[in-house]
Amino acid sequence: MIRVVRVFDRFLPAVSLVLAITSGSPAAPAAPAEAGARATHRIQLPGGEVGIGFDDFQYAAGARKILVPGGRTGKLFLLDPGTRQLTAIGGFSTKQEYSGGHGQGTTSSCEGGSLVYATDRGSKSVKIVDPTAGKIIGSIALEASPDYVRCVSATREVWVTEPGKEQIETFALGSDGRTASPAGTVKAAGGPESLVIDATRGRAYTHTWKSSTYAIDLKKRTIAATWTNGCQGARGGALDEKRGLLFVGCGEGKAVVMDVLSGKVLSSLTAGSDVDSIGYSEALEHLYVPGGGTADLSILDATDPAHLTLLGKVKTGPDAHTIAVDPEDHQVFVGLPEHGEVLVIPDAAGSAGR
Repeated sequence: MIRVVRVFDRFLPAVSLVLAITSGSPAAPAAPAEAGARATHRIQLPGGEVGIGFDDFQYAAGARKILVPGGRTGKLFLLDPGTRQLTAIGGFSTKQEYSGGHGQGTTSSCEGGSLVYATDRGSKSVKIVDPTAGKIIGSIALEASPDYVRCVSATREVWVTEPGKEQIETFALGSDGRTASPAGTVKAAGGPESLVIDATRGRAYTHTWKSSTYAIDLKKRTIAATWTNGCQGARGGALDEKRGLLFVGCGEGKAVVMDVLSGKVLSSLTAGSDVDSIGYSEALEHLYVPGGGTADLSILDATDPAHLTLLGKVKTGPDAHTIAVDPEDHQVFVGLPEHGEVLVIPDAAGSAGR
C-alpha cells in the first residue's frame, strides 16, 4: 500500500555555500544573491527520528525522484525533488534501534524501466518494487549480503555487489522486469566497493577497498582493466559519461579524477574526511564530496579535469556521507543519519543559470 507524507521543510539559517572562496580566511557575510549563499532544508523521514544508517541515494530519471532507502525503518522513500513530497513503500526488513553503521534493512536501490530494485540486507535479497502500485511485487535471492545494486539497461540486467564474497552477482530481467534469473558473477578480489555503470563504453567500474579500480566489460562480465586510482582507501564513484571521466572518493579525504580510456589519474584534491559516496553534475561539471568525519560537503569544479578547484563548503552533519544529485534543478541531497533526515542543498551556480 502506498503512503504519502507531505513534508513541511524546516528552514535553517543560510549557510556559506560561497562559490568564490579564498583559502585560509572566512568569507565575509554577503547577501545570498551577491555571494551565492543558499539556505539548506531538512526533510524528516517518518520513523527515522532515532537514526537511519544511510548508504546509497540515487536519482531516478524516469520517475524524477530521489530514491532514499530507509534502512532499519523497513521503507523505501521516493522523494520528489520539486515538491519535497515523500512516498513510503514498506515491506523491507526492520529494526527498532539504530546502532550506527549502514547495514540494516534496505540501503541501496536503482531504477530499471518503470520499476525499482532495492536491496534488503535483513533478508539477503533484492526486492522488486512497483512505485505506481506502491508495493513490493517480487524478490531476488542473493548468495551473500548486498552492498550496491545497479540497473544495467543495455543488457537488461541487475548487478549487485557482495563484498563478503568479493563478487558482483548479476541477474537477467524478464521481459516485464518483474522476474529475474541468475546471469553469472564477476569476481572482484579485494572489493567490490561502489559500482558505476558506463553505458557509452559498455563498462562498469568498481574499486578494491585500497588503491585499485576495476573496469568491467558489461557483456562479457569480465575485468577488462585494472588501474591504480591514487587512494589509500577507495570508496565512492561518479561518472562524467560524455567526457569519459571517472571520479573516485577516497576514504582518507580526497577526490580523484581518472580517464576511463587510459585509466590515468588526471588530478586529485583534498576534501573533508571519512569520504564515502560522491555525486556529480554533468551540466555544471561540479563534483560533490560529503565528508562524514568533517560533517561538511565540498563542492569542486571539474571543468578542467587536470585541476580540480574547491568552490565552497556546506555544513552537513555527523557521519553524513550519502548523496544524490538532481540534475534538473541542481539540488544536492545528503543523508543525515543521526535523526533520519535528508538535507537539501541548492547549488548556487545552477540556480544562477550557469
